[in-house]
Amino acid sequence: MTDPHKTQSLPTDPNRTVMTPGPTFEATVTIKPIQCPVCKTFNPAGVMFCVDCGLIFDRALPEDAFGAPKVQLPCLVDSTGREHAIRPGRNAVGREGDIVLPDPRVSRRHAAIILEEGRVTLEDLGSTNGTTVNGQPLPPGQQRELQPGDKVAFGGVETAISFPGQAGATQQPPSRQTVALEAPPVAEAAASEPSPSEPPAPAYLVGDGLRLPLKPGPNSFGRKAENDLRLPDPYVSGRHGLLEVDEEGVWVTDLGSTNGTFVNGERVEPNQRLRLSDGDLLKVGGLELRIEVR
Repeated sequence: MTDPHKTQSLPTDPNRTVMTPGPTFEATVTIKPIQCPVCKTFNPAGVMFCVDCGLIFDRALPEDAFGAPKVQLPCLVDSTGREHAIRPGRNAVGREGDIVLPDPRVSRRHAAIILEEGRVTLEDLGSTNGTTVNGQPLPPGQQRELQPGDKVAFGGVETAISFPGQAGATQQPPSRQTVALEAPPVAEAAASEPSPSEPPAPAYLVGDGLRLPLKPGPNSFGRKAENDLRLPDPYVSGRHGLLEVDEEGVWVTDLGSTNGTFVNGERVEPNQRLRLSDGDLLKVGGLELRIEVR
């Protein structure tokens, strides 16, 4: 007599392939780590930015099925060049929160940044060391709208607000002519004059307190010190672009920078060579520079 509660063993052929059921939706799926395309570091699955270089993986949202352009988010750029994306709605800034600044001068809940309808507003949440915008203290509880290029300090930790992809964020001169200055930059020009033994540079990059000579041939420019022209601005990429001087004139090439390169208000396509004229206005990150051709 067979016990009905006993598990029955079925005879099987040891040479026969046994079919097993396929995976179900409840089964755990192994996810591969994310490799950063810039520094090649392998990151844990699900992270929003590279743990080594800080590249934000989901910074640019992909185009949709109807061909809508990519949506880019504003961000805070710290002194190291790391970008902290500002998400729509309210973002807590501090040693803990949506935007983490791990510095002892920053309060645990230092400030709030609100992104609504394309506007970015900053509010200090009664922090210990305070918040400043362009050097001016922001009273606790008072909201202030931020503009592209604003410098924001959280308890002494310097950052800058960046609006990627917005060519109209800073007004550009409507013409290609050199902008007249109220007074000639006497001290700046005197400091940059070549010695009698040195020939004058064929062209200069002038503006924002800078007067940089361009040598014949390629001149790399960017935030890092190894460039021929170092531009100390947190918007500028480490290796931002290239200025070339030859017999035909001055040419600019954007090397795939984060915030782009603009000539007279028009964005330069990455890795495409564009000829410049005397007086052209070059916008690199948060800097506005003018081309002078001798």
